[in-house]
Amino acid sequence: MATNGLSVHKSEEEWRAILSPEQFHILRDKGTEPRGTGHYDKFYDEGVYNCAGCGTPLYKSGTKFSSGCGWPAFFEGLPGAINRTPDADGRRTEITCAACGGHLGHVFKGEGFKTPTDERHCVNSVSIKFVPEKSDL
Repeated sequence: MATNGLSVHKSEEEWRAILSPEQFHILRDKGTEPRGTGHYDKFYDEGVYNCAGCGTPLYKSGTKFSSGCGWPAFFEGLPGAINRTPDADGRRTEITCAACGGHLGHVFKGEGFKTPTDERHCVNSVSIKFVPEKSDL
């Protein structure tokens, strides 16, 4: 399991102390960054994307794809790293970090993308932090 069974619990004050105001708004208040503004939308280096709140590994770069939606898109997360919760209106499914509960974005299924899962995890760049693959140089 990607989270190693660990949960990260912090008070609102503790989260505010370690997150930028934008990160707090998105990760803790379930906000959304403006379309096309995120650093990782068109970013394709090799490595792992971790939760920007707690550092839990969430996605491998090999699962990232270009969806044209304006946010980073992945077709699957690391096993056990992401929770899914249907929105109250039933139109979307929210995805959150399994370790800290930080809001990542939403997952959509059946949009016709040529991915192994037929899913698009639409993730806020602010919710993730890229860790490059180690080189042997």
